[in-house]
Amino acid sequence: MTNPTENKIYLPSQEVIDQANIKEYEELYKFSIENREQFWANQADYLSWYKKWDKVLDDSNPPFYKWFPGAQTNIVHNAIDRHQHTEVRNKLALIWEGEPGDVRSFSYHALNREVCQFANILKSMGVKRADVVTIYMPQIPEQIFAMLACAKIGAIHSVVYGGFSHEALADRINDANSRVVITADGGYRRGKVVEMKSVVNKAMELSPTMEICITVKRTNVDVYMENGRDYWYHDLVALPIAASKCDTEVMEADDTLFLLYTSGSTGRPKAMIHTHAGYSVYTSTTHRMVFDIKPDDRYWCAADPGWITGHSYIVYGPLMNGATIIMYEGAPTYPYPDRWWKMVERYGINILYTSPTAIRGLMRFGDSWPNRNDLSSLRLLGSVGEPINPEAWRWYHEVIGNSKCPIMDTWWQTETGGFMITPLPVTPLKPGSGTKAFFGNEIAVVDDDGKEVGANEEGTLVIKSPWPGMTAGIFKDPERYLDIYWSKYKKQGWYLTGDSAKRDEDGYFWIIGRTDDVIKVSGYRLGSAEIESVMISHPAIAESAAVALPHPIKGNCIHIFAILRNGYEASLEMEHDLINHVVTHMGPIAKPEAITIVDQLPKTRSGKIMRRVLKARALGLPEGDLSTLEE
Repeated sequence: MTNPTENKIYLPSQEVIDQANIKEYEELYKFSIENREQFWANQADYLSWYKKWDKVLDDSNPPFYKWFPGAQTNIVHNAIDRHQHTEVRNKLALIWEGEPGDVRSFSYHALNREVCQFANILKSMGVKRADVVTIYMPQIPEQIFAMLACAKIGAIHSVVYGGFSHEALADRINDANSRVVITADGGYRRGKVVEMKSVVNKAMELSPTMEICITVKRTNVDVYMENGRDYWYHDLVALPIAASKCDTEVMEADDTLFLLYTSGSTGRPKAMIHTHAGYSVYTSTTHRMVFDIKPDDRYWCAADPGWITGHSYIVYGPLMNGATIIMYEGAPTYPYPDRWWKMVERYGINILYTSPTAIRGLMRFGDSWPNRNDLSSLRLLGSVGEPINPEAWRWYHEVIGNSKCPIMDTWWQTETGGFMITPLPVTPLKPGSGTKAFFGNEIAVVDDDGKEVGANEEGTLVIKSPWPGMTAGIFKDPERYLDIYWSKYKKQGWYLTGDSAKRDEDGYFWIIGRTDDVIKVSGYRLGSAEIESVMISHPAIAESAAVALPHPIKGNCIHIFAILRNGYEASLEMEHDLINHVVTHMGPIAKPEAITIVDQLPKTRSGKIMRRVLKARALGLPEGDLSTLEE
């Protein structure tokens, strides 16, 4: 949890101020609120368009806002095509390092060739505009090529995080009605092969829509390939079908670019829709302004493209801004805890954007590992995924940034598409605070009636105004979108973030955590309902409740309370079996830290499990108001 009483303010150095593209926040923020559409039109002018918009914002059917209606574009036109006619063409677009130490790099010219070849392969497999292609891959260059290839031909990509189980993958394939999946035989993690094609094979058995699987050879592990269904990518790319030129499909502003599944507090994971025009403008603008992008920057977002951070700030935002991006396949501590710091020195990385979980995990190895490497190339640091505790913030700033690199502590969501609360390099920083709203965004902390709470009082974080990066809704379920995000403050027309927060006397936001039953582990969102559904699929479990408890490395860990069916007894073996059951069905990211067997779960009279009571019991804290508790 963050601490609004943290009173040390870190001021930017004169050197940072002198170098900054934006030297002052308040005046531009005021302009962006009073002239919101003009502000976003100005930012859209940084991009290239096949056809300009008829208007900036169509707000005739809130909350289904449409940005830049009438415009024609394609995000690949801005991420790749337009660079082919400038000096950016010969600049490095991607430097990739595999965990075993292999390195590959691609200029913007070479990236264009790779994406065109992949796009032509997809077209030869019958992929058409608006088809959904599922991508389940390790962090290798072909993962980025596949995403861009889908966008280039107007297909919709649905990237599924490579740590999910075959059942979780099948659920997402089936929901999207996906016919084609792209994967790899495996990837490397902590010196071992993580098999992926075998997971996809199991998922395809549960997916009646799945017809074609394209597999990249990465690890040479033996995999089963079925004739007529399974194709090796290296075989396809050697055929005439994989031509190095491919026309980019002209897309309408609100055509779907991708689906990305995010966990909710109730029911199945939901596919958020992001579109070509608004998302292009928002991600390119936030990336350019917050990270103060310079032509020679080497920028590393150490996330996974399987999550929204990777979509917005590994792939699309940086490429639209013509940056050189770094990508790494494996674990930050393999083979030694200075793997990341060696990469910073080796590639002269200027900007590092990562999660508090990673920072805490590396911090526990002490200062000597980073200190034996030259980190002087770093200019800016960033944090994403969850609130960063002040102790980790200070270590990141002092040890990794040599007390000279401002930390861009960003708050945003899958649904928002890009940064919503964030500093700029010139912003005075308070460790643990995301500071203030990004340009164009009106954000508040309110009570249940929509009244703004006082300074340093906890309330619900809401977004009062539309923004270009916002999701266009939930795939195939607009009613669910209205219910989850817009029903609580329907009268005011505000977006409900699902997070609680405080705002201090200086107007700085402090994010406290989720107000619903979503559990954030290492910055990844997992629905308690999804975990509990897996638990009760075990024959020994009658009922369960999953809660998040503080964890020194992960930020939160999963703790499950469960009731056994008759005929079963609690034991250490039973706990291990249940933990393995969750991992098997959801993947290692959802591994519970502990499972406590109980006789009953605290519930309201209407039958809702009171998870806050379970959390308080687990932490030995007061349980609060129990007046609604069932006897």
